[in-house]
Amino acid sequence: MGVSGSGKTTIAQELAKRLGVPYAEADEFHSTANIEKMAAGVPLTDEDRWPWLRTIADWLRERGERGGVVTCSALKRSYRDLLREGDDRVLFVHPYAPKEVVAARVAAREDHFMPVSLLDSQYATLEVLQPDEPGFVLDASGTAADLVDQAVRRLETPA
Repeated sequence: MGVSGSGKTTIAQELAKRLGVPYAEADEFHSTANIEKMAAGVPLTDEDRWPWLRTIADWLRERGERGGVVTCSALKRSYRDLLREGDDRVLFVHPYAPKEVVAARVAAREDHFMPVSLLDSQYATLEVLQPDEPGFVLDASGTAADLVDQAVRRLETPA
């Protein structure tokens, strides 16, 4: 979970490989209308996000005992609560970095519909993962390899 450009996809893809589970990119679950809004620099509303989040929650439940890794901004706790509905095994990995670090990453990306201009709205919406939520926060200013190593160690350590 986290804002665009925080490293979610890079971390999630490698994490899924190491864990031997399926991977999905939440951007692929967005409707055409949502993608067009974001590409035009218009922030999504909760009403835009609910159907998208339900589709992701369905994907997670369909993985069953085997599990899976999906990238999803899940910026609000209410979004994360919806993703966990019916499956208490859902765990959140939250790579977090200051807006300046993430803005530089987003500006350097090519072929992505998310403009850097929407980062302000994402940070304004972001409700950082809380201690009573299942998961953990990683300092996303490190390298992707370090973040994946940290995530694997955290997942392998019993709570």
